[in-house]
Amino acid sequence: MPGSDDHRLTEIEHHLHRDDPRFAEALDAGLPRRPREYHPPRVWLLLAVALAVLGTGLFLARGLLIATGLVLAGVAAELLDPHRRSRPPHHPPPRSWPR
Repeated sequence: MPGSDDHRLTEIEHHLHRDDPRFAEALDAGLPRRPREYHPPRVWLLLAVALAVLGTGLFLARGLLIATGLVLAGVAAELLDPHRRSRPPHHPPPRSWPR
């Protein structure tokens, strides 16, 4: 059943191009890069800054700093999620109901 293997590989390639196009293009060119989910140093820096801003806001009792720290921490947590989708999920077209 070589056809089923080819179909599965084509499906994997399609998902790879959809999930991380830069990695897939680099792999096609023969110069692979690490996938996006393995590049979190900037995100860790954002999380550290967020926690510093949050701590400063708590220490100084400044609501705007606390809110900013919480928002930045939420953004960093979302970016650290390796299973997040870079695009919204594909929704099939609505079914037409018989009249």
